Parts: sequence; structure tokens; C-alpha cells
Amino acid sequence: MDTGIDKPRRRIPPYLALAPICVGVFIAADDQTVIVTVLPQIMLDLKVQITELSRASWTITGYLLGYVAAMPLIGRLSDVWGHRNIYIASMLLFMVGSALAALTTDLTALIAARVFQAVGAGALIPISIAMVGDLFPPGERGVPLGIMGASAEAGGVIGPLWGGLIIRYLDWPWVFWINIPLGAAVLLLMIPLVKSSPRFPAKVDYLGGGLLAVSLSTLTLGMARIDSFDLLMLAYFAASLATLGLFVVRVRKADDPLLPPSMFRILAFSAANGVHLLIGGALIIGMVTVPLMANTVLGQTPLGGGLMLMRMTAAIPFGALLGGFACQRLDYRAPTVIGLALAALGFGLMSQWGLDIGDPSMTVHLAIVGFGFGLLIAPIALAATNSVEPGLRGAAAGLITASRVVGMTIGLAMLTAWGTGRFQDLVAGMALPFPLPGDTAEQSAQRLTDFETGLSDAGLSLFSDFFSIAMVVCIVAIGVAVFMVWKPGKSES
Repeated sequence: MDTGIDKPRRRIPPYLALAPICVGVFIAADDQTVIVTVLPQIMLDLKVQITELSRASWTITGYLLGYVAAMPLIGRLSDVWGHRNIYIASMLLFMVGSALAALTTDLTALIAARVFQAVGAGALIPISIAMVGDLFPPGERGVPLGIMGASAEAGGVIGPLWGGLIIRYLDWPWVFWINIPLGAAVLLLMIPLVKSSPRFPAKVDYLGGGLLAVSLSTLTLGMARIDSFDLLMLAYFAASLATLGLFVVRVRKADDPLLPPSMFRILAFSAANGVHLLIGGALIIGMVTVPLMANTVLGQTPLGGGLMLMRMTAAIPFGALLGGFACQRLDYRAPTVIGLALAALGFGLMSQWGLDIGDPSMTVHLAIVGFGFGLLIAPIALAATNSVEPGLRGAAAGLITASRVVGMTIGLAMLTAWGTGRFQDLVAGMALPFPLPGDTAEQSAQRLTDFETGLSDAGLSLFSDFFSIAMVVCIVAIGVAVFMVWKPGKSES
């Protein structure tokens, strides 16, 4: 085995080496959400009509597409070529994509640049998880993974606020230009602080990686159209299933498959991916429903809805840190089950919200959910990466990260499809309050009030159902999490 390790030199404290890695993860996560607040200005500058909002939203969807499709293949590449080397290459790719996005004057080109940018950004998180295994021994990986998870979640929280500040004082291209000096600073710090990672030479199954990327991409595209239920959506799903089937065949026949079948025979690894898939579905329900509820039945502004959501997302980094400490001393299942139970409790409390919900109850309920989700980050990553051979750590990290994103994609699609039908059922029979012959002004006003009350009640009932579904998903995940068995010393390395 060619380890590719440098000659002995002065030992760098591992937490110091972790710092630039976490900054890179923060930047990548920030760019996933920063686009939300600058999209209106982008549409104005690029002369995109409001009727083309669905096309403009591909600046967000395209980033998600590149984000998830690249993870498994690049994770495997990092095992073969060294985690640090591929991290540096991914950061350079992200910086080039950022420059292309900043220079574009066309919406289609911007979407393409965002996909390109996301391929680099999507690789940073799983490679960072694998690099924690390079820097720390098995029994000390919980806290650094908690720090890394907190960095990623903090980037997602700060993104919209960061975008708002840039729009206020600069132009939207600076959202992307700023990534260049930040990325350069990460690389300048990483080169001296992070030593070369071990390499595990093997043939990289590019065909398998391509098939899996196409399967994940077409699944995402199909889920994005699930509310349309047209032939194109069915074609995307058919393509996803077909390429997934071909990928399974390829895994069985290739000498060095992208994801060796032996990985999935490890109970802790398979269970961790199952839990992460369910977590993604529950998390996206909360992230979509909270601001939507705030902007509709609770009558808050978009800013108010964003600040309301932050009461949940801001608690995630704190939970991530505590979860990291916990899984260095406890079975992986303990913080995972506690986190899922807290998230289920929070969603259960939120399902009882009325129109009069306010602080401190609102903040407490949202913080319980966010803190619960945060507790899960480190133990799930550890269950996936510590249970496989060192030479598969990058591939395992890529798949476990992609599982959550796929769960979010499926959850959002199901939420959209079921929510539309459910709302139509709730408002069935409600007639528009048109003035009737002989009505007095008071009668017309009363009918309008009754109609608005009915709509609010229907909306409140729908959001309550959403939160109840998220609670059930978390409870189901507890049943899967019990199989994340921790056996120290058997498979960890």
C-alpha cells in the first residue's frame, strides 16, 4: 500500500489542522442557502420575469443536484488519491464555479455555473468526515465530527443573512466573488497544517459512479416535478430506476466497485444510512413548513418567517457539539435515539400550535427539534465511517451524506404532492364569499370573515398534519437506529 505520507516532521495539533477544513465546509454550506435572499435581485438584473420563477428556482435546485450527484464518486476518489488532495481539488472546483457564477449575464449560464460549483461544494462535507478519521484515532472522533457538523449547519443558518447583507451594501455577484479569497485562505492554511492523507490504490469504478450520479440526478428531477405528475416526471423516475438497476449489476460484477457489497452487510453502516434518509425527510418538513406557516396563517413577513425558522436551525450546531462529546463516551445509539426522541417531541408539540402561538413556547418547541437533530450528526457519521475499512472511509462518508440529501428531496416531493391534495380536501365545499342579492354590508362582511376563518383553520390543520408526519418519521427512525450497533475495536481503525 502506498500511503503517500510525508516524512516525519513537527506534529501539528489535530484540532488546529481541523480549523481550515471546517471553514471550507462552512463556506460550502453557506452557498447552499445564500441564494435564497439574492434571487429576487438576480432575476431583476438578468431580466427574468416573475412568470419564470420556476426556471429561476433552478439556481437552488441545480445546486442541490450537483451537490448530491457528486458525493459518492468523489468520496471514493478521495480514498484512492488521498483525502487532502481531493479536498484541495474540490475547493478549487468550487472557486472556479463561483467565479463563473459571478461573471454570468444569463440565467441558464448561472444555473450551469451553480451545478458546477455544487460538485466541488458537495464533495467537501464527506471528504471532511473522512479527514477526521485521518487526524484523530477512533475513540476521539466524536467531538471533531460534532465541530464539523456544527460548522456545516452554521453555514446554512448564516447563508440567508449573509446574502441579505451583501445585497444591501454590494451587488449580488459578490455573493460568489467572496468565495475566491475565502477559499484561497482555506487552502493556504490547509497546505501547512494538514499533512498528506493515506492513499489506498484501487481502480476507480467511473462507470458505476456515473450510473449512480445519473440515478440520483434523475430521482431529484422527478421529485421536483411530482406535483405535475406528467410524462416527463415518469420518464425521470424510470431513468432513475433503470440506472440504479444497472448500478447494482455493475457493483456485483466490477473488480473494484464504487460501493462494495461488503459495506452493506455491516449492520451499523446500513442502519446509519437508513436513519439519515429518514432524518432528511423529517428535517425538510420542518424547514419548509415553519416559514410557510409563519407567512400564511400566522401573518408574518418573509423576514419574520426566516427568523422563526432560525429558532430551530440555530439550535442544531449546539446539539452537534454535545452529540460529538456524547458519542465518544456512549454507544452511538444513545445520542441518536435521544436526538430522534427530542425531535419527535418537538414536532409533536408543534402539531398542537394554534393561531395564538407565541413565545416562549414557540422558541422552546423549535429549539427542541433543532437540538435533537444536532445530536444526530456525529454518531451517524461515526457509525458509517468507523464501521468500514480505512480504505473505504471516503466512499462511506459520501454515501451517508448523500442519504440525507436524498431523504430531503423525497420528503419535499411527498410534502408537496400530499399537501396539495390534503388542502383541497380541507377547503372542499367552501364557497367564495361573493355578495348576494339583498345582502347587507354586515352580512357580506360576516361571510368574508367566515371564509377567511375557514381558510386559516384549513391551513392550520394542514400544518399540524405536516408536523405530525415529521414526528412519526422520527419515531420510525428510532426503530432503525437501534441497529447502529457499536463494537469498539472490531471494525474501527
